[in-house]
Amino acid sequence: MRLFETLGFHWDRSAVPASVPSRSVERACFRLHKMLPEFVWDAGTLEGNPLTFPEVKTLLDGITVGGRKISDQEQILNLAESSQRLLALVKTGRFALTKPVFSELNGIIARNEALEWGVFRGEGREQTYTPDVGLGEHGRYTPLPTRPGAPELNKIFRNGVAELADCPPFERAVAFFLFGALQQFFFDGNKRTSRLVMNGVLMSHGIDAISVPAAKAQEFNEKMVRFYLSKDGTEMMAFITACHPDAGVAPGDSGIRP
Repeated sequence: MRLFETLGFHWDRSAVPASVPSRSVERACFRLHKMLPEFVWDAGTLEGNPLTFPEVKTLLDGITVGGRKISDQEQILNLAESSQRLLALVKTGRFALTKPVFSELNGIIARNEALEWGVFRGEGREQTYTPDVGLGEHGRYTPLPTRPGAPELNKIFRNGVAELADCPPFERAVAFFLFGALQQFFFDGNKRTSRLVMNGVLMSHGIDAISVPAAKAQEFNEKMVRFYLSKDGTEMMAFITACHPDAGVAPGDSGIRP
């Protein structure tokens, strides 16, 4: 299938919900706004950030947290700022599954943390270093090499987004997350940025955003390792679906069902 060939991985499309509850863009944005501390804490925990939930809330209230590294606090603040930027884009109808939006959000998320941020690998000053992803006992996953101007990465992104346009919104959103995580368009922050864009796609269609609970961080990481190894996204599709707030709604209630 051309979709799978273009994205670089495959999945069982019959296992993805054919339809999900869709309310309004305003409601979806309001929910994320109200739950921002939880979303930020969850995302930070997936990155191994040690700040506790009360500390995250304190930090988002504008109060520094004693005894914590500046880098850990900055990562949390970047997650919060990028989420707020996403909300602004969605609320005003300016969110789109495009490279400028993707790059802008990475520029906030990975600020002062990555080698470079806000540009595809090879588009900035660094044009040769290729990062990889640690898979523990399974070694490392290495994406396409970094090349000056990022011609291959730009082609893959452009073609991938074009193919995803034909997918239903929920499938398109989750598939984009895996697409960004696999291709590693940026030097760092790929999973965080791709999940944020995933939620932009969802909220733009009135679907509630998804947060991977901090309690499921180990499960998330284990399944992502298997995804990198197998290039089969079925398991991760099911996992992300189960993290949606409407997961588990009884049949007949318009909830998410595989």
